[in-house]
Amino acid sequence: MSRNRLPIGTFGDIYLTKLSSGHYKARCRYRDWDGVSRQVQATASSRTAAERILKAKLVDRNLCQPTTGMLTADATFAQLVEYWLADIDLEDRLARQTRDRYAYHMRLLVLPVFGNLTLREIGVARCDLFVKQLAKKSYNRARQAKAIMRSAFGLAVRHEIIPRNPMDGIARLHKPAHEPTALTPTEVNAIRLAVRFWETGIIPTGPRPDGQLSAIIEVMLGTSARIGEALALRRRDINFTGPVPSISIQGTIVTPRGEQPYRQDHPKTAKSRRTVAVPSFTADAIRLRLAGMDDTSPEALVFASRNGTPLTMNNVRRQLRHVLALSGIEGVTPHMFRRTVATTINQAADIDLAAELLGHVDPRITIQHYIQRNQMVNPATAAILERALAPD
Repeated sequence: MSRNRLPIGTFGDIYLTKLSSGHYKARCRYRDWDGVSRQVQATASSRTAAERILKAKLVDRNLCQPTTGMLTADATFAQLVEYWLADIDLEDRLARQTRDRYAYHMRLLVLPVFGNLTLREIGVARCDLFVKQLAKKSYNRARQAKAIMRSAFGLAVRHEIIPRNPMDGIARLHKPAHEPTALTPTEVNAIRLAVRFWETGIIPTGPRPDGQLSAIIEVMLGTSARIGEALALRRRDINFTGPVPSISIQGTIVTPRGEQPYRQDHPKTAKSRRTVAVPSFTADAIRLRLAGMDDTSPEALVFASRNGTPLTMNNVRRQLRHVLALSGIEGVTPHMFRRTVATTINQAADIDLAAELLGHVDPRITIQHYIQRNQMVNPATAAILERALAPD
């Protein structure tokens, strides 16, 4: 075998030479992990010692291989997860909250079942049974577990730790039938009334309301903004000087696990960056909010805590549930306002305009997740049937 054709991480024949000093030199060619063959040598007072030291050097050199070779099929799934998360950090492509969500779901859903199994023990049948059992409890959890397991095993395949991805052979998940729900104008006005009544302070429940909740609702209803996008609005994003008042949606609020919330300088997707003309009820709510703010700097958040820090989405959701529960209204979430906007625009115009307003690249996403289906068939069918099939 040519010395340049050595398998990566292996060495060729060992040669021993007696030096003029009486010592011995042991040397060989070693093909490093960058594919280059290099000479490695060691010197000692005897042939045996020189060869022993050389072999020790080769062992140390073998341990310096890239991390891609550190795992084998006998590693545990828990070790693969650590390896996978380290690779995600190295790639630095995912948003921090996405990476943390992957780690959380892996720790919560998958590791309790697979953590102590070796990779060679995990096959298609075991993965298929696991996902099916999880789907009986929660489709969303099964979908999340399937995605992160496929990603982790996919890394193991790419790095030649295992020959194939066991997730490729499992049965397809079947999503339960689900139809988006939207609020009617009557329900929207009932929510407005309940929140405004609470903000008058007639019902003493905790700190004095500052009017932000009702303004946040009007922003979501007038822009289709996600809750995080609404909370990320700054003074500079508001343009009420032109003929048509508008709001520019340029960021969102994120709260990494165990850390303080902060404003991210881009929304959920690139298409989500958009400038939206707002109706009068949204413009009025924003003007009232701006008039009551002490911080007049362009970067000041329109909605913030008393210390000027970002509000968390969970706190706003919790406050909304609490306020509406006082009026006997249940089941309303901030995302329901977004679906209500999408359904309203679709009914009055078309699906493309609704998708554009929501910042969706594909209108099919809007149809599947945001548009409440109108069960009333176009009345034109009655006239057509009347003309064609009415008795003589």
